[in-house]
Amino acid sequence: MQALLSQPTKAIIFDMDGTMVDSMPHHTSTWLDFAQKHGVAMEIGELMRRTTGRTGLECVRLILDQPDMAESQAWALVHEKEQLYRDIFGPIFKEVAGFSAFHTATRARGLKVAVGTAGDIHNVEFALGHLQMNPPPDAIARGDEGLSGKPTPAIFLAAAQRIGIAPEHCIVFEDAPFGIEAARRAGMRAVAICTSNTPEELAGPHVIATVHNYEELLQSNFLETLHVP
Repeated sequence: MQALLSQPTKAIIFDMDGTMVDSMPHHTSTWLDFAQKHGVAMEIGELMRRTTGRTGLECVRLILDQPDMAESQAWALVHEKEQLYRDIFGPIFKEVAGFSAFHTATRARGLKVAVGTAGDIHNVEFALGHLQMNPPPDAIARGDEGLSGKPTPAIFLAAAQRIGIAPEHCIVFEDAPFGIEAARRAGMRAVAICTSNTPEELAGPHVIATVHNYEELLQSNFLETLHVP
């Protein structure tokens, strides 16, 4: 673990839902509504295990068991579901505890910041509009750009490429098992944010910290333990 901490860190890549914003209960409820509306009976825990971290396109095809569904049809269904999510979450929007303060501290350390999310542009604009990050992320890689969803590393690798930082110098912050695995496949270290999964579900040899929120990271002086060149 000490070797992982001493490795130079130049950038942080944040997943968005469940990591930056405390949105997963609302994604869960709206995916369940979507499944029921379309006649799919699936236990909610299983539904979320199979979809969290995947792109909307992948989720719709998986839930409806139509792997060859046309992209135009699938994305129309995604937008239907995500609009419902934004309508419900917008009035009660909240960040994961301590995120804004941690982002400010991250910038003060001179680290670059990217977002690597399976979410689409509408959900990204929704979240960033509420968070008002200053400065905004240096780069964003999204699930509606033709990148494969997690656990493949495509989204995180695209984010790193866009900020010009090698994967081994990036730390991913993630709340889902697929995202933790995507970070490993990308050759990146990870911090597990346990907003919707247990520490055991988010374990891995590349995981350098496991917390419930950013307040815990700030209290432990996590950023100060990193080797920032």
